[in-house]
Amino acid sequence: MYSVGRRNERRYDTSRPELHEEVRLFKNAREREKYDNMADLFALIQTLQCLEKAYIKDAVSARDYTDSCAKLLAQINAAFNLVKSSTYRDIPTFMREYYLDCPAALQRIEEGKPITVQDNQGNISKSVADVISLYITLCDKLQMDMRAKDELYTDLKCLTDVLDRMSSLPPDFEGKMKVYFWVKELDKLSAAETLSDDQVRQMVFDLESSREAFVRTLG
Repeated sequence: MYSVGRRNERRYDTSRPELHEEVRLFKNAREREKYDNMADLFALIQTLQCLEKAYIKDAVSARDYTDSCAKLLAQINAAFNLVKSSTYRDIPTFMREYYLDCPAALQRIEEGKPITVQDNQGNISKSVADVISLYITLCDKLQMDMRAKDELYTDLKCLTDVLDRMSSLPPDFEGKMKVYFWVKELDKLSAAETLSDDQVRQMVFDLESSREAFVRTLG
């Protein structure tokens, strides 16, 4: 008992208060944001690994997997853009640096699309992942109060182009009609003009319901 007590006295030495100070990884707000961004990327990759394992174990439906996977891939790409530097040139480098052992997630990131996404030839297709990624990007922009025509138009027009190329979609697909509507609405604005609060709210609603309808077409 005495020896244990003595060890504890040495371990919690009150004569050295510096040993009890909180260790900070950052010295200013900019450094704190850097570590926050790295933590976000780390967590997203781990989440994708868990999703891949859940799908392998048949613990999640193909539809839910496809939607969640595409969303995670878009978020990972966005998060990495905030982390990318001469130290972290790509995601595999970041994963090695922090001993992030997520092989299934890495494979999905390198392929850039959910494993369930296929085209008519039975090959993995990038189109579905692109569509879902664009839906998410547009909704994120609107929710971050990016509402000017020149902030939204390119992604919205790209979304219509990808949807048009997908012959598997029915001609009267409701999601496509909603996207076309907002392209026409933005066509009425100059580059610097912005959508109103009501328009932003309606556009977010239309894009989210359009994305859900799109996912339902995947079967």
